[in-house]
Amino acid sequence: MGGFDHLEFLDRPVERPPHPAMLDDDVLLGDCSIERGRVGGPGGQRRNKVETAVALTHAPTALTAQASERRSVVENKRVALRRLRLRLATEHRVALPAGDVRTTLWRERTRSGRIVCNPSHRDYPSLLAEALDIIVDAGFDLQTAAKRLEVSATQLTKLLREHPPALRLVNEHRASGGQRPLR
Repeated sequence: MGGFDHLEFLDRPVERPPHPAMLDDDVLLGDCSIERGRVGGPGGQRRNKVETAVALTHAPTALTAQASERRSVVENKRVALRRLRLRLATEHRVALPAGDVRTTLWRERTRSGRIVCNPSHRDYPSLLAEALDIIVDAGFDLQTAAKRLEVSATQLTKLLREHPPALRLVNEHRASGGQRPLR
């Protein structure tokens, strides 16, 4: 073994711990307690008589999400699960190893330095979680995070802007570190 052969591992993807926002629906729901209930307000007589509201609590993080605007438990559960994924993506961080930690999903959803994902798409919370983990790891320096993710800082800002709580979180941390806010 001669030369710099021992450094070739730096270019290889590194196994990253899974972020809860990236888990399969059944696995994520397995980590949650589910409560059903009723809520008042518009929606007709059925809404006041049937327990269609759903609240999910993710046990490992204690984060919650709820939905009650739909007429069925199944639909409210789907909406609550998406809201939970977005909360997890925004509020829960996973420590990352050094090296290339981009997931297969990230690689599939980026092309020529651009992030290709509509914010209403099922993959959006996973991409947001991945980006935020790396942004936090980079000390909220978007240029450094963008290089590690192989996209532009503009693309990262656009991804954050699509979910205002994520943009707010990053800007709060940037302000406390003396960095200018993202727009």
